[in-house]
Amino acid sequence: QEKSCRLSAALLGEGSEISQEQLYELLKYAALGKCHKAAQPSWCRIYHQSHLAGVVVVVLHEMSQLHFYRFYLQFKHLRRVFRHRFTLTPSANFPVSLYGEGTNLKPPNTPQGLTSTSSECITKSSDLQCDPIIQRYGEKKQGLTGYTLTLEEQKKNDYPIEGSPGCKGYISTECDQQRTDSSPLFGLDCEMCLTAKGNEVTRVSLVDARGQCLLNELVKPQSAVVNYRTRFSGITKKMLLPVKTRLSDIQTRLKKMLPHDAVLVGHSLNSDLQALEMIHPSVIDTSLLFARSEGRRFKLKFLAKAVLGKEIQCEQKLGHDPTEDARAALELAQFFIEQGPTKVAELNLEMLLTAEKLAEVSQNKAALQPQGCGFQEQLNEPPPLSKPCFLDCLQVTGQKPLLLGRQGLDSSGLCQSNLSTSNKQILQRALEDVPLSKFSIIQFSLGPEYIASHLHAGLYEKVRSKLTDMLTIYAGPFEENFCMKSVKKEFGRCGPIQSLTVVTETFQPYVCIQYEVLEAAQLAVESLNGAEVAGSCIKVQRPVTAAMLDCNVLIKELELDVENEGVIYVAGLKKSLTETDLQEEFSQLKDLETLFLPKDLQSGKPRNCCFLKFQKPQSAMDALEAINGWTMKGSELRSRNALAPGHLWRWIWQMNHNNGKQGKHIFYEKMEQLADSEQDLRKKVKKLDHHIKKLYRSLQSNTLCVVLFPGVSSTHGSQSGLGLMGIKDDEGRSAC
Repeated sequence: QEKSCRLSAALLGEGSEISQEQLYELLKYAALGKCHKAAQPSWCRIYHQSHLAGVVVVVLHEMSQLHFYRFYLQFKHLRRVFRHRFTLTPSANFPVSLYGEGTNLKPPNTPQGLTSTSSECITKSSDLQCDPIIQRYGEKKQGLTGYTLTLEEQKKNDYPIEGSPGCKGYISTECDQQRTDSSPLFGLDCEMCLTAKGNEVTRVSLVDARGQCLLNELVKPQSAVVNYRTRFSGITKKMLLPVKTRLSDIQTRLKKMLPHDAVLVGHSLNSDLQALEMIHPSVIDTSLLFARSEGRRFKLKFLAKAVLGKEIQCEQKLGHDPTEDARAALELAQFFIEQGPTKVAELNLEMLLTAEKLAEVSQNKAALQPQGCGFQEQLNEPPPLSKPCFLDCLQVTGQKPLLLGRQGLDSSGLCQSNLSTSNKQILQRALEDVPLSKFSIIQFSLGPEYIASHLHAGLYEKVRSKLTDMLTIYAGPFEENFCMKSVKKEFGRCGPIQSLTVVTETFQPYVCIQYEVLEAAQLAVESLNGAEVAGSCIKVQRPVTAAMLDCNVLIKELELDVENEGVIYVAGLKKSLTETDLQEEFSQLKDLETLFLPKDLQSGKPRNCCFLKFQKPQSAMDALEAINGWTMKGSELRSRNALAPGHLWRWIWQMNHNNGKQGKHIFYEKMEQLADSEQDLRKKVKKLDHHIKKLYRSLQSNTLCVVLFPGVSSTHGSQSGLGLMGIKDDEGRSAC
């Protein structure tokens, strides 16, 4: 049964920035798993990493979080597909930050100046013909029946065969050979002791296709034990003393447990069946499945680590765990069947085994060196870098990385500089080469004409100005001597207010209110327009400017944003309430997953609103109906669908507090220059979004895709980056 990979990220909270090191941590684990000491990232979690079909990183060169929200409507695909987003700390040297220091990839010359290491890093079909796996199974994927041993192969590898002279008295499982590609798989492993009779079973384990243990039984040998082989079997004399189960009991149980079309999987399974004195027609032997030349075989421990990223048969344990070994063999067979011979051959297991042996030799030699005279020094080689690049690790494992781009990655030496290649050419190359690579980095760019610092400054001011307008509402008219306290109280029930001023230019007084969160401003427009406040029937509206003409469209799209799915905003809370209080108050709501209580980033005081995330969108809709009109601690609550995730809320707060009430025409001249190119820029962004959509649709299911707006860090100022990520599911969406 195929396992689906899942991504879990606690990113709803206050939207803390993710550092380059944390991003590196994620990519390294996604690419390598537990091999090469890669650990689960500290800020998110990947479930079933070994089942990832690949990792694809799309880098949007010289673009920042600013670009995403300035052209939010144009990034239609990105905002509707990727469920997880995070603010990314900008870096002055992004390629090195991403790929890590010490990268040794040497890019070859590629046609038309296309920046790529694919020619060197991707094993083409012609290079795989000599691989023993391809020679045995061909390049195309097959069902499990294509990998079961034939009768001749069983005879050649000493499997017990019906009617063979050496199998007299053996018990048949009575399973037939009518197996199909949907026949059930079972992992089997036995531990043996040496007795006067020879090898006899002392422990048997059987697991089903999901890895669930069906049988794990100690067995009393018929003859006297000569050697318990405790170091390998884990069996001791004391363990077997109370055991009553005999081999015949196990044989009977296995016959009952296995369906007629069962396929047994094991590593050197012939030894297990010989010890069990049983005959079974349908077997997959992982020691033969992962074929090597000249009749050699990979050890199960090595395969589990190299292919599955799992450590088994650890030295700390006393002997082997047959259930662990049976499960490892089963998962190896499932991996081979799911991925096919070509993908397995591309792992280049021989290279990995060689690298592992060399590493052991180096460690042993280093351990023998006197202090201050290391192995590297003896070879007159420079000392290793403190932070090895995970792309180097990928090459060692045979998982060949692909790098494609149009901008020079000069500082890392990974790619050649060539600005002539178009995004369209890069996309075409990516569609061809990404399926061949376990790890790919694809870099697109808007072009050098759009990365000037003055354009960034103008873009920033436009985004800040628009967000400020969206956070602002005008209410009125009021009577001449209206009560400001009543107005502040009523509008404060919609959410935290940043500023409240009286507009005196009008015939009757109006009030200008700027909120801290988008939801509060929208709630005020929706709930208080036409209401009676401070003795007057008022109108509530946002500023009317050219930039605000598409405000309603933007609000609607923010509501539909996949990241806001199942999230609602609740206002009108008393500031004395803590997260614990709120958890208790909202505990009756069905499927509540997370509660986030925003706090002032300077004082740390909680605001009078919160966000609730539910496991199911319908539960969020039900909660909306239930909460509106609730009274909590004497305060009436108001709620609506969420508009801004945690990272955007934090960014808005920083924009408002860093810039305060600076004039909107500070960058007037720069904005004039920007206006000439912005229409063309919108078209380019829309096309870029389409390129990413096309690339994403071509990816296999269970592929982790990360889209990065790296941010900008220079002497002219810095802009935070943005990351979007998700694991593609069977329906082409980004799985949670």
